[in-house]
Amino acid sequence: MMLIGTLTAHADDYTYLTFETTDGNKVSVAVAGLTISISGTTLTAGAQQFTLENLSKMYFSTSDETSGIETLTIDDLNEITDVYDLSGKKVQKDQMRQGVYVIKSKKGTYKIAVK
Repeated sequence: MMLIGTLTAHADDYTYLTFETTDGNKVSVAVAGLTISISGTTLTAGAQQFTLENLSKMYFSTSDETSGIETLTIDDLNEITDVYDLSGKKVQKDQMRQGVYVIKSKKGTYKIAVK
């Protein structure tokens, strides 16, 4: 006898889909209206893009588990309006050396590490 059935998963209590990369960073994406697609080696979830080989797992979660670690692009660096060292002293972009800085840009305020 063959049994055919359907498994239904309910994600009503989970408001985020969290992606964890191989380096341990986590990015959570709201599931409401979420569209996921795969093109070549890239997975797109909403506005987030991931390289498939860099994903270690993805799971539903009840809260935003984003690790807060982001990589800035050249365009992001071009939008910096102010740079401060950790003592609060304003510095010029071209004066940044290895260390930690607080930057202001059109997108928000961030703490960055320059390596």
